[in-house]
Amino acid sequence: MKEQKEPFLNASDFGDDFTWGVSTAAYQIEGGHDADGKGRSIWDKFTDNPKMIHNGDQANVTCDFYNKYKEDILLMKSMNIDNYRFSISWTRILPYGVGTINAAGVDFYNKVIDFCLENEITPWVTLYHWDLPQILENKGGWTNREITTWFSEFTQVCADAFGDRVKHWMVLNEPMVFTGAGYFLGVHAPGKKGLKNFLPAAHHAVLCQAAGGRILRKLVPDAQIGTTFSCSQITPYRQNRRDQKTAIMVDALLNRLFIEPALGLGYPTKEAPVLKKLQPYIQPTDMENCIFDFDFIGIQNYTREKVKYSLLVPYIRAKIVKASKRNVETTLMDWEVYPPSIYNMIKKFGAYTQIKKIIITENGAAFEDTIEGEIISDKDRLNFLQRYLSEVLKAKQEGLNIHGYFVWTFTDNFEWAEGYHPRFGLVHIDFKTLKRTVKESGKWFSKFLSS
Repeated sequence: MKEQKEPFLNASDFGDDFTWGVSTAAYQIEGGHDADGKGRSIWDKFTDNPKMIHNGDQANVTCDFYNKYKEDILLMKSMNIDNYRFSISWTRILPYGVGTINAAGVDFYNKVIDFCLENEITPWVTLYHWDLPQILENKGGWTNREITTWFSEFTQVCADAFGDRVKHWMVLNEPMVFTGAGYFLGVHAPGKKGLKNFLPAAHHAVLCQAAGGRILRKLVPDAQIGTTFSCSQITPYRQNRRDQKTAIMVDALLNRLFIEPALGLGYPTKEAPVLKKLQPYIQPTDMENCIFDFDFIGIQNYTREKVKYSLLVPYIRAKIVKASKRNVETTLMDWEVYPPSIYNMIKKFGAYTQIKKIIITENGAAFEDTIEGEIISDKDRLNFLQRYLSEVLKAKQEGLNIHGYFVWTFTDNFEWAEGYHPRFGLVHIDFKTLKRTVKESGKWFSKFLSS
C-alpha cells in the first residue's frame, strides 16, 4: 500500500481562532434504546418496519456510545480533536415528551459533558437531531402547533441541567430534512407524506427554532447560540429559461425556507409560490416570533444538485437529476463530489448581513473502505475532505464569514434510512464486535489538526 502523502494544507492556514471538531447525533450512535427509563422516539418506531430501512437495520445498539462514551472521547483526544458536537436524545431526558424528567438520562449527559471537559474537549450540544418522542408524534408531532410548547419545555430542561457547563448550543439540526423527508416524502420518521403535513411541520419548526434560541439566551446568557441548516448548491440541468426558473424555486425551498424567517425576511414566497399555502398556519404574531438573533449559523453541505422543470411533479414542477445519471464523480450516497459547492454556500449565506458567524457544522462523505488487517484505507474520503477544505480555506482567505469546520462524522454509525451501509466515519466500527479503528482519513485529520 502506498504511503499517504503529506497533507497539502494545515489547520494553521485557517488562523488561530478557527474552530475544528467532529459531529455526531444521539440516535445514530448511542444505542441503549430502552436503557434506564428512556422513552420511544419516532425513529424507534420507524425502524420497527424493516421495509423502511436498508437491509432491515435498526439502531438499538448501533455504536453503543451509551456505554462506550469514555472510550470514544479518549480516542477523540488522542486524535487532537478538541470540539465535539453531539445531540441530546429528547426521550432520554423526557421519556413522555413533557412532564417527568428522567434523572438517569440527565446523568448520562452530565457524564458525557464532564468527561469532555476533563479531557479539554469543548461540548457543542444540538437540542433536536430528529428523535421526536413517539408519544408526541401520536398527537401530531411537528404538524401540531403545541410542539412549540413541548419543545420549549425540553429546551428549558436541557438549559437548566447543562447550561452551567455547555456554552455552545444548536437549536435544530437541518429542519428542511426532518420536515421534508419525514413529513413530505415519508422516507424518514415518522413517515408522513404530502403538503398538508409538510407545511405546518415546517412553520412550527421555524417557530421552535426561534423559541429555543430565546430560552437559551435567557437561561444561559453567556452561551454562543446557533442552529444548523442543510444546504446544497442548486444549478439548472439545462440552460433554458424553465430550468433556470426551477433552480431559483428549488433553491428557495432547500436553502432559504428556514433561514430567512429567522432573519426577519419572511418566507421566500415570491420565488417559491407553493409557500403561499403556509398562510392558514400563520397566526398574527408568528412572523415576529420567528425572528432570533443567532450568534452563529451552522451550514451543512455535502454536494450540489442539478434540477430541471418537470410537469409530472405536483406543486413544485421540479425534479432533481440524480448524480448517477449525470456522469459525474459520486459518493456511496449517489451525491456528486463537487468541492466548489461548499465555497459557494459559504458565500451565499455570508451575503446575509444579519448573520454574525458561519460554521460548517457538517461535511463529509461515505465511500467504500478497504480493510487490510489493522489498516483501513479510505483514500476517497481523505481526498474529499482535503478538496472541500481547500474551498473552505479559499473562502476564509477571501474574508468570507467562516469561523469553523466540523467533520461528519467521528465514527461510522446508523445512517437513518440507509442503515449501516454508508460509512461516513473517520473511525471504523465493526458492528459485530464494536471495535474502533482509526481510518487513514482519521489519521490524516489528526495530523492536520496537530499542525
